[in-house]
This record gives sequence, structure tokens and C-alpha cells, in this order.
Amino acid sequence: MEALNQKLFLWINATPDSPGWLIALATFIARDAIAIVPMLIAALWLWGTRHRLNAQRELVLKTAIALVYALLISWCLGSLFPHPRPFVAGIGHQFLSHAPDYSYPSDHGTTMFTVALAFLCWHRLWSGLTLLAVAIAIAWSRIYLGVHWPLDMLGGLLVGMLGCLFAQVVWLFGGTRLLRLISSCYRTLFSLLIRKGWVKE
Repeated sequence: MEALNQKLFLWINATPDSPGWLIALATFIARDAIAIVPMLIAALWLWGTRHRLNAQRELVLKTAIALVYALLISWCLGSLFPHPRPFVAGIGHQFLSHAPDYSYPSDHGTTMFTVALAFLCWHRLWSGLTLLAVAIAIAWSRIYLGVHWPLDMLGGLLVGMLGCLFAQVVWLFGGTRLLRLISSCYRTLFSLLIRKGWVKE
């Protein structure tokens, strides 16, 4: 498996002869595309039509639960099965600055794949597939720039599946009560902005 991991990495990884524009594009995707997650979650919670707002907030809360659980699993796996990054192992070429910490599974991959799977499961097919395309682009970019292995991204996908499964189980046992509690806290903390009409109640 490790031999296949290295072979796939070297096939994807950029070289000094790779086009500068492609490295620049990969750098933007690797660093900045993940920002879509907090912006999307905030927008779905704060704004929307009255008849859709409750469903949007349910989606946000399920996604947040899945993310917390997935990142916790990711941290545990990284601690139990430490794996050096490609540039630490002296393999391939590195085009993105990164701390020499352990790589498996990818936090970026875990986050983006979890959100994509959450939207596939609990929102709409088109939104889930769009986010899945972004997740794949992020996975490609971080391998291309030499800071992750392909199996790091596969690990992120699998952990994201576990996160969504856990969130669904949690929701069945107490999701509605949790949503009411968090909505009540939100109305208290954002009461001024709600009264001004800047965000939805």
C-alpha cells in the first residue's frame, strides 16, 4: 500500500518544470478554497426565507456535529498512526510552506469531504456534488504541491463518512432539542442584529 501511495504521489506531484500558473492556481486552492466552509455555514444559519430557515439550520447543526466528530477521529488517527509528510520523507517536490507535522489523515481533506458528504446526505444533490468537486480540487492541490499523500485524502474521505454517520445517530436521539437550545442562545446573543433586520430570527 505504501508503494502505491508513493507512486500515485509522484504521478500527481508538481516538478520544477510544471507551469507556474498551475502551481499558482493549486496554491490558491490549497490555501483559500477551504474558506467556503465557514462562509457557507454562516450564510445558511443567518439568512434565508422563513419557510426554509429551520431546515437550513438543521443542516448547519448536523454538519457541525459531523465536522467535530470527524476532526476528533482525524486527530486520534494522526496520534496513533503518525506518518511523515512527503517533504519530510525526502520524496517529491514541495511548493507550499507547511509545518513538518504528521500528515494522515488530511485535516483539509477531512473538513471539505465531511461538508460535501453532509450536503449530499441532508441537502441537495447539486450542492453536495459541487462541494465534492471543491473537496477533490483541494485534495489534488495539496498533493500536487507536495504536502500530502493520496492516502491522506482517502483517509479524510473515510473519516468524513464516519462523521456524517455519527451526526445522523446523534440527531435521531436528540437533534431537535439541541437545535432548539442553540437557536435560543442565538436569539439571545444576536437580539440586536435580529431587531435591526440584519440577520434572521
